[in-house]
Amino acid sequence: MPLALLALALGAFGIGTTEFVIIGLLPDIAGDFGVSIPTAGFLVTGYALGVVAGAPLMTVLGTKISRKRMLLLLMGLFIAGNVLSALAPTFAVMLAGRIVASLAHGAFFGIGSVVAAGLVAAEKRAGAIAMMFTGLTVANVIGVPLGTFVGQSAGWRVTFLIVAGFGVLGLAGIARLVPEIPRPEGVRLGHELAAFRNAQVLLAMAMTVLGFGGVFAAITYLTPMMTKVTGYADSSVTWLLVLFGLGMVGGNLLGGRYADRRLMPLLYATLGGLAVVLALFTVTAHNKPAAAVTVFLIGALGFATVPPLQKRVLDQASGAPTLASAVNIGAFNLGNALAAWLGGLLISGGAGYTAPNWLGAALAASALALALTSSALDRRTDRSTPSAKDAVVDADASTEVARSAARDVREAAGSPR
Repeated sequence: MPLALLALALGAFGIGTTEFVIIGLLPDIAGDFGVSIPTAGFLVTGYALGVVAGAPLMTVLGTKISRKRMLLLLMGLFIAGNVLSALAPTFAVMLAGRIVASLAHGAFFGIGSVVAAGLVAAEKRAGAIAMMFTGLTVANVIGVPLGTFVGQSAGWRVTFLIVAGFGVLGLAGIARLVPEIPRPEGVRLGHELAAFRNAQVLLAMAMTVLGFGGVFAAITYLTPMMTKVTGYADSSVTWLLVLFGLGMVGGNLLGGRYADRRLMPLLYATLGGLAVVLALFTVTAHNKPAAAVTVFLIGALGFATVPPLQKRVLDQASGAPTLASAVNIGAFNLGNALAAWLGGLLISGGAGYTAPNWLGAALAASALALALTSSALDRRTDRSTPSAKDAVVDADASTEVARSAARDVREAAGSPR
């Protein structure tokens, strides 16, 4: 794997840290600005919605420049957003800083996926994408716990300045290691939008929303579930999140390795396994060791779907992959926001803290159904498209028929053979 992937992974590490570290710092931020915890929660929701909106917007704006330059501009935007958050005098400015940083998220991973795939041979593309996403998964093992600790010890503003520093390192790495990749000739907005007329692209994105939504239906409410149902102490939630992050790292790397070999069977296994594990979480949540193992498995199975889903979009939108790739990153966040909202409704309705696990299982099972549908469409397309060998046979047969017809005509006219 080329060193340029490490630069992309470093940028992904900073983005992953700033996305999730806010969860552990909400009480401190709410106290400093004098707002309620639910109000402070808009810093999470606002970021997710910013990713959904920013992914296509920033990608479209970047169609006029090279991909490397666009990656540099996105890292600059990420740095500016985190510095603004760190120095924010009011909650409104803090929210604006979060939204500015989020605008870089989707486009960075979308364009970065295309760049990563282009740096290696075709049979290693999913592995290259997984290498970049490793930065995001490692952020949940190291960056988020460390950022939470620093924020609670030295103040949350210091955390965001450190995250901005990670962004500076990522920017420098991209500038130094990522080769200058020229903007593809003839690529226009209409050409990029044409990819969304492909039913397989839309199915892959729907799988992303539902599959990853299943993960966040459960994980969003992990803290109250583990403390009120399982019986863990509040201090134990940090290492449970680290366990979840370790599962993410392992699942991401395994997904990247095997997606290059058998992409769709991998999706069947991971989405089906995820649905089963999430359903079982309603039972294992009542036992401490079993709950810990389940948290790890959710992280592993959930992130094992990321490389194959991203590669599926790239493969199906091969003629115009950049916008589709970025929008698929937004789809991950759309799934997060949707599942968290629906899970909250279940809890508010009195269904209990384990109810989101059933929701997650249903979402993952729905994603599996879409994967099976997508494969069925592939098989139908393969049957309707003749192979090259069949085309040659058909051509020979047609030629022989034509020759036979010509002989018949000559015989009917009394001409010699």
